Amino acid sequence: MAEHEDQARKEEGGSMDQFGADVPVMQRILDSPFLLLFLGITIPTVFYLVWGIMEIISIPIAK
Repeated sequence: MAEHEDQARKEEGGSMDQFGADVPVMQRILDSPFLLLFLGITIPTVFYLVWGIMEIISIPIAK
């Protein structure tokens, strides 16, 4: 049975794994809405946290 499926894939022009490997990484990222949502929330949060920590560190100590 598996040999028959392998033969059908070869007739169709290759396996699905082969087609998945041909897709560029940036296209995979841009095609994934949940990954874009995660990155859109995470990256600004990290930058604002780093910016806030730098601002707090730059405040002079009161005497």
